[in-house]
Amino acid sequence: MSTEMTTEEKLAALPPALAEIVEDFQAAEPADRLEYLLDFAMGMPDLPERLQSRRDEMEQVHECQTPVFVFTEIVDGGVHFYIDVPRESPTVRGYAAIVAEGLDGVSPDAVLQTPEDIHYLLGLHEAISHQRLRGLHALMSYLKRQVVAALGEGNE
Repeated sequence: MSTEMTTEEKLAALPPALAEIVEDFQAAEPADRLEYLLDFAMGMPDLPERLQSRRDEMEQVHECQTPVFVFTEIVDGGVHFYIDVPRESPTVRGYAAIVAEGLDGVSPDAVLQTPEDIHYLLGLHEAISHQRLRGLHALMSYLKRQVVAALGEGNE
């Protein structure tokens, strides 16, 4: 018996804010998805000042061609991701913005239940290279791993 989730099960596992973003992408024509991704990239906030001087403490996602750094914290039971991606890398930056926005403030369990292949649910596999997709998949894996680590440290 396969443990692979169906697309419907994956969609049902998404937190509401992320599910809404995925629905918007799925409703768009494939050619428009890149434009939406670029919109997210342009709207992604910079790191908060308190983290800008601590970037060396952030974990690098080595599977990404672009230098991507992540920091996760759990405050009052809600997860917050801070992701640093250069503006010169709008594809990865847009995806990072989607994940950070769609998962902001959700419970650690909601993050851990989120499928790692959100990029497929967004339809990005039709618009970007396989190598980039591997990096996007890795980013979600890093975020989940950081949530598990934060829980283990009692950072809730």
